[in-house]
Amino acid sequence: MFKYGLVSVSDKTGLLDFVKPLVEKGLKIVSTGGTAELLKKNGIPVIHVSEVTGFPEVMDGRVRTLNPRIHMSLLARHYDRDDMALLKEHSLEPFDLVVGNLYPFEAALKENLDDRELMEYIDIGGPCLLRAAAKNYETITVICDPADYKSVLDNNYDRKQLAAKVFSHISTYDSMIAQKLNESQDPGKDFSVGGKVVEELRYGENPQQKAYWYRMPGSESGLHDAEILQGKQLSYNNIVDLEAASRTLVEFDEPCMVGVKHANPCGVGIGETSFEAASKCITSDPVSIFGGIIAINQTVDIEISKLLENIFLECIVAPDFSADALGIFKKKKNLRLLRWKGIAKKSRTLEVKTIRGGFLVQNSDDVGGWNNDWKIIGEPPSLEIKSNLTFAWRVCAHLKSNAIAIAGGGKTLGLGMGQVNRVEAVEHAIQRKNTHHKDFKGDAVLASDAFFPFADSIEKINSSGIRWVIQPGGSVRDEEVIAKARECSINMVLTGVRHFYH
Repeated sequence: MFKYGLVSVSDKTGLLDFVKPLVEKGLKIVSTGGTAELLKKNGIPVIHVSEVTGFPEVMDGRVRTLNPRIHMSLLARHYDRDDMALLKEHSLEPFDLVVGNLYPFEAALKENLDDRELMEYIDIGGPCLLRAAAKNYETITVICDPADYKSVLDNNYDRKQLAAKVFSHISTYDSMIAQKLNESQDPGKDFSVGGKVVEELRYGENPQQKAYWYRMPGSESGLHDAEILQGKQLSYNNIVDLEAASRTLVEFDEPCMVGVKHANPCGVGIGETSFEAASKCITSDPVSIFGGIIAINQTVDIEISKLLENIFLECIVAPDFSADALGIFKKKKNLRLLRWKGIAKKSRTLEVKTIRGGFLVQNSDDVGGWNNDWKIIGEPPSLEIKSNLTFAWRVCAHLKSNAIAIAGGGKTLGLGMGQVNRVEAVEHAIQRKNTHHKDFKGDAVLASDAFFPFADSIEKINSSGIRWVIQPGGSVRDEEVIAKARECSINMVLTGVRHFYH
């Protein structure tokens, strides 16, 4: 089947079972370091790479296969007489099988190593030999993933596809290293994105679309870390909604619950206890939460589970669930429960959005809390008003623009999002508040993710009885908008920072 192979792997899963039958059929193996030792220990004859190169492994294994006598055998073109003559002149044979994978850089990232120690996990020789073999896929079968051993043994594979997989494997590896070393988070002139598949999804946003879920190797935290405790496989739309919920949740340190529908928060509640936060969340908009996603930054206990058990939900994600809570949810077999211990952890990420022929990259928006540099027009806000304004401002930043968030008492009262003009976003938010919280007695406040281009929104806000507004400012008509606010006795906070979200 194969005559001459180069085998050098970090992940030795399934290697012995793969090479043994090939060796029995006549394969000669050239190998390095720990791979060679493993093969010899298990009775598989090996030619050590130094026997081929005439040079020992040096620099603690940094230099092993980086030698012309290895790469000539990898890169020789079978159709080129001069290449084949050169191999013969140097008593070399062409490789027809290469098995390799790379140093475990991602695993090393989790070990809190210093930079010098971490650099030892950047593979150099491995990518070189894999790239060389993949370039010569016409005659070399190259394997970088143990999952492909069976198909090769069964003679059910495509060399070109295996080569493509190698280049993807190396690209993902290099992307992970580049992002680790780039502490500035400036993408720079060249930017690559690498991913490892978590799973193939049933379908994409719609049933006619094919979809996969990837994780970014080396990422500090992500939904892929979550453990699915019960329920069906996550769908594409579930994952999008879970991301929207978790992005909103990390804005809050206190107990918080977020409800999401179609990638927009539809209810957010905070409180001194997790039960208080949960109660506020689900009563924020009891209609829109139907069929939604729930995320909470506290353990779901039996009291919270009883609060949620009669609501149709797609998913609940939390740091943990009590045994009693799991017992309550067990009868709802299709409800997906996810234990994600790191859900409340903020992580430094770059955001990537694909466009035709390319993609856009930006760093994450940092909303933050109350800032004493914000300009206050009107009376000074009390501590309670400041808390409400900050809460509404944080929620509003996670609604699709144009966005308006009305809040009070640690909960959202009316949300308007995704509108193509701001005044309609205001109208939607007020309508929802009037529908679900018409008798709210506290100080309701309103947040806008961007400036008000006209005074008409202020007139709508005035008619609703709201007397506090937080917005970035920056419109050419700011004076007109502020004058209308003063006329209506509406206090306004200008942050100077916009939070569009598309």
